[in-house]
Amino acid sequence: MTVPRHPDSKIRINTKAQAAFSFQDYSPRPPIEGVVIVELRRFNDDGGSITELGRLASGMHAQLPGFEVKQVNYSEMEPGAIKAFHMHHRQTDVWYVPPCDKLLLVLHDCRAGSPTEHQTMRFVLGDGKDRLVRIPPGVAHGARNIGQRTGRILYMVDVQFSVKPEDCDEGRLPWDHLGADIWELVRG
Repeated sequence: MTVPRHPDSKIRINTKAQAAFSFQDYSPRPPIEGVVIVELRRFNDDGGSITELGRLASGMHAQLPGFEVKQVNYSEMEPGAIKAFHMHHRQTDVWYVPPCDKLLLVLHDCRAGSPTEHQTMRFVLGDGKDRLVRIPPGVAHGARNIGQRTGRILYMVDVQFSVKPEDCDEGRLPWDHLGADIWELVRG
């Protein structure tokens, strides 16, 4: 018969398990300078739902001071696809992933002299949440669709896209610039 133990008492674990044991860190990670996450409100009724992505006055986004919308885009990603890394010198992106989709977003600060230079943020967009993510120029960004179906991104930018080399603001870094394991799901 097992004797009940007091919840404040610690058990001993064997040497092999002790060598591999660690505590998961649940503390919030410091954000990259200039990255803003806006939690959005979703309104539901018996016929569906609506999420307001922003109110614009002459192109200025009310929830993101200083951000003027110049173009709105829609992108799709197949399950398992990785689209990374791209970066802009002038353009700010504001991303929204619908709550029914699930994308892993990775951000990396490439700005020389930034207080958060070389810092990386990695988090899930969608997955039941409505929020916007503001990505400033010089922050490399990419996504992996970790959902089971096509993932969608709606995004607003403050510089209109141009295919002309002299006007194009979008550049690329290799998908594995931070190592291929950055895209792996955390197990455990």
